[in-house]
Formats: sequence, C-alpha cells, structure tokens
Amino acid sequence: MSSAPSATAEQPHSSSLRQAFTDASERYRVPHSVLLGVSYLESRWDGHHGAPSVSGGYGPMHLTDASTALAQAPHHSHGAQDPRGDTARAPKRVTSAPPRQPAPDDLPARLRTLERAQRLTGIPAQDLRKSATANVYGGAALLAAAQKRLGLPLSKDPAQWYAAVADYAGASDAATATVFAGEVYEVIRSGVSRTTDSGQRLRIDPHPGLRPATGQVRRLKLPAADRAPGVECPRGVACESIPAPYQELADGDYGNHDKADRPASQQIDYILVHDTEGYWDTAIKLVQDPEYVSWHYTLRASDGHIAQHVPTKDVGWHAGNWYVNAKSVGLEHEGFLTAPDAWYTEAMYRSSARLVSYLARRYDIPLDRQHILGHDNIPGTVPSTIKGMHTDPGPYWDWAHYFQLLGAPLTRTAGPGGGLVTIRPDYDRHQPVYTGCDKPDQACPPHGSGAVRLHTAPRADAPLVQDIGLRPDGSPSTTGVNDTGARASTGQQYAVAGRASGWTAIWYLGQKAWFHNPAQRPTAVPARGLVVTPRPGASEVPVYGRAYPEPEAYPQGVPVQAVSPLPYTLKQGQRYAVGLRTRGEYLWAATFDPAGHKVVRGKDTYYQIQFGHRVAFVRAADVTVRPTGR
Repeated sequence: MSSAPSATAEQPHSSSLRQAFTDASERYRVPHSVLLGVSYLESRWDGHHGAPSVSGGYGPMHLTDASTALAQAPHHSHGAQDPRGDTARAPKRVTSAPPRQPAPDDLPARLRTLERAQRLTGIPAQDLRKSATANVYGGAALLAAAQKRLGLPLSKDPAQWYAAVADYAGASDAATATVFAGEVYEVIRSGVSRTTDSGQRLRIDPHPGLRPATGQVRRLKLPAADRAPGVECPRGVACESIPAPYQELADGDYGNHDKADRPASQQIDYILVHDTEGYWDTAIKLVQDPEYVSWHYTLRASDGHIAQHVPTKDVGWHAGNWYVNAKSVGLEHEGFLTAPDAWYTEAMYRSSARLVSYLARRYDIPLDRQHILGHDNIPGTVPSTIKGMHTDPGPYWDWAHYFQLLGAPLTRTAGPGGGLVTIRPDYDRHQPVYTGCDKPDQACPPHGSGAVRLHTAPRADAPLVQDIGLRPDGSPSTTGVNDTGARASTGQQYAVAGRASGWTAIWYLGQKAWFHNPAQRPTAVPARGLVVTPRPGASEVPVYGRAYPEPEAYPQGVPVQAVSPLPYTLKQGQRYAVGLRTRGEYLWAATFDPAGHKVVRGKDTYYQIQFGHRVAFVRAADVTVRPTGR
C-alpha cells in the first residue's frame, strides 16, 4: 500500500513556505514541530535558490540527489601554499585531487533521498529540487514513510517520532543517528525563529517539557560504532578515528604530520576553521595518504559526523604557516568556499561548535576571533608566501551564527567611544557582490556574507584598499571571492580611524580603510580593548608573519630561522587591536624520529594583532600597548 495519496493530489499549490509546512504536516500526519525541526537542522529553512549543498541536498528538507549535484560541482578555491609552511624544509607542494564522479547506483541511500521522495509523492524531481514548497512535501513524505516502515503510528505526539527523525539523515551507525535526532529535538525544545533566504519568517515555539522516546532508535538496527580508545571528542557528537599515517618515506622524507607532546611541549593557542574544497570521501582518502598532508578533524556536511585523524598533541600540516601549525588544531569542514549555495549545513555547524567548545575548554583557548581563526586569517610566513595562502572558509562562512552556537555571541562591548569596532553585519541581509565563483569577473549568486568591503574613501564608488603583499605593484584589491586584500570579517576587531556619514574607517594594512556602516543597518558594533602603536621615537615598525625567537636562542644543531618582516609596516599614529601575547618560539621537527625534535624559546616577546584580513605579529619591544580611549 502506498504511504502517500495519489500523485495528482500531492502537487502543492501555495507559494508560502510557512503554509507548505502546515499543509505537508496535515497531509502526511507528521507533527508540525518535527517537520520544522528536521528542516531547520538540515537547512535553517533556506531553499538556496534550488542549488545543492556540498553533500548533494536540495531545498529546505535537504532532499539528496548527489548524482545531479556532482554533475555541476564547483571548482576548488585559490591557494598554492606549502601546508607545512616551514621554510627550514623543502616546500611540500600538494594539489587537491578532483573527486571521481560515481555512477548513480554507486551512491549510498543517504545521497539519493530525493528519488525516494519522488516515488512517494509523484512530484517531479525537478520540482523537488527547485520548489521549496514541493521540497517540504517530499521531506514530510519521507518522515511518514520511515515511521510506517519502523512499525510506529502516525502519532500527533512529537516525542513518538524519534526513530523516524534519527533515520532521516541516513546515518550508518547508531551514534550519528542519535546525535542528529538529539539536535533536532533540542531545537524543538528550545524553540527558534528566523527569516529565510526567501524573506519569510518561520518559528518553532519552545516545547521545554518534550521528552522524545529515545529507545526507539533500536528499531533502526544500526551498528553501535563504539569510539576507538583515545579519540578526542566531546560527548554528544558522533566521532570516529580514521588515523593519518605517520610514515617514513624515501630520501629521509616522511609524512604526513609531526609527533609532538602538546600542550606539555607547546601551548595550543589556536583552532583553525578550514573547508575541504572537496567531498567527505575524497578528504578522507587524502588524509590517509602519507604523501599528502594532514589536519586533526574532518566534519561531514550531511549529519555533522566527525572523524579524527591526528591526535591533538601532534602537529598537523594544514595552516601554511609553521608557527601556527605548531600552536593549533585544524578542523576541515566539507564544503566549497566558491559555491555560496553549496551550503554549510546546520548539522555541521552545531557539531563543529561542540567540538570547538570541547577543545577550547581542554586547552584553555578563549572563544574569540583572535584564537578561533579561519584558514584565510593565517598570515604568510615571509613576503614570497603571501600570494599562495589559502582563502577558505571564505566570506560565506557564518561566523556570527557559529559563535552563537559556541555560547560566545559577538555583541557590543562598549559605547560609541570605545575606540574599536567588532565587524558584525547581519549575515542574511548583508549581500555584497563577489565575483569569480564560477568564472573570472562573473558575479557570484546573491548570498549572505559575514564580510565587509574596504574602500579608500567613504564612498561606494571609491577604489578598494591596496594589499601590497598580494599586489606589490600597488594596484587596488578586487571583488574576487578569493581576494582577501580589502575584506574584514565578522568577529574581527579593528581600531577606529575615522567616521563620516554612514561610514567608519579602520586602520588596516598600514592605511585608513572605510566600510559602509549606516546607523539604521550597522555592519559593526562598538568595542573596547588594547591596541598597539609604534614606540615613541619610531616612525614605523615591522610586521611579521610568525613569532620566531631571536638568533641567540637557538642551540647548537638547530639552524637559526630568520625573522623576516612582511612588506607592511605599522606607522606612527596608527593603532591595531591586540590579540594574544606570546614569547618567540620555534619547533624544529625535520626528522622522522621525534627524539630529534626541539622547541626553541627566546626572550623576544610578540603581540598578535589584527592587521588586515589576516593576523600578524609585532615585537613587544617595538610597540606601546594601551587601552582604547586613551
């Protein structure tokens, strides 16, 4: 017997997404809150203009049709860096292998839910992909079919739909299915409201007393997938171990990470957010290749599942800056920065936030944008490496939402005279034009963004500011999606350099840079804190991409690493927000046997500053530190 009425009865007529959820709930007898909760976790109720997610999901219900999505997969992001970023060793050049497009029959069921929805509803596949309202009907049909298949009634009680919800993401183990369902029910319990990308306001009223029938998950008959001993993940996420190889190669080379003993050997100061610029399966294959490079964790888009590859005590090769590698943990998220509608799912955001919160507690890392960095915030090590630095996760990563999930929302911390601003546009409504997502100079699809654009004067038609590291000829920056030369991102803090009608100037890469910040729709909030300026008597001071020790600190047998300034300077009269203070430090790790590794610590002290889109370092001896407003 069919689990849905006839195909002709299933064609949705309303263009209202709110009405579609109501009608589909009634049609398939799925509780309204359950349908909304599943959709929120998959897409935050966005339709993404009919474009697929990175895991091949379409529409508010994330109906998957990976074979269609793969046929129009985006290209990879800019970046030709040495991920290791250690100039003491020969560059390790790697390129991302393009994913092989599998045949439709080779795809797992979790990546083909749209065809099941089509059979259940009779709605054409094209409509399920492109029409948000049709997509909601398809998702409701899948939930109802799962409830029946599991021998459960089409109950009006949301608590009785736990197994069907756990089944929805197509997890292959009970832990992942349970985590997904748990997040959905947490959304229903706490309630949520949001304006979607189609401009419609949706909400789930809080159900604080809701207690789902979690025992139903046994009906899915999924393997337990117990965690491997030593895997470093918080409770409440699904996490497995897929180790990266530590292997000796020919000619004294080895891969694909370094053994260490952090935090006993070196403090972990940073957590780095990357995107994979590829699909989960491809990333997992690459990180297991000893000839490739490494990172600590990969997160899957469809359900937030986590794989750990490198113990956090060890050093991964991922940042393109050896100083930062030695002091960080790297998280790769399945996604593409040049495909704004190949979206980062809510399930992945939430799983990532839980992991980052766990790591931050464990290593005493503050939850702010001085310590939680994007790959695109990491500086080049020396002038010659600046152009090759990667630009992920890019302007479409929603830092404001991410920090909300971290429990550290990016809010106003001062009055108008605080002296700093925290970049904070309304992600959904703030849609600057970017180019180059598909073809050079071609406009990317309109999409929310957490980054503001910086001009040489308080006018929209003024040239963008220069980045002489990226363009030594002094030409202005561009609107390219991979061009970070005139971009400030959500959560980053800058010293205020001036104000004009609806515009704010900040100190940025040694110059005054203006961004549109109208009072009725602000793109930044006031803040206060510490800033650095050149010490008295110095007209300008050098800026560095790493905080290495002075030559006298290096013991015999460890080559001295030059502290090479970048092609920027911090000029007298300019101010830059201070991040952390650190002693000069260098990890000498050029042998397979970690017994030969040494950590060199100097007497020189550095401040990390927000200098441009990327952070930078200045010597404490070169600058004066003072609170803003003085």
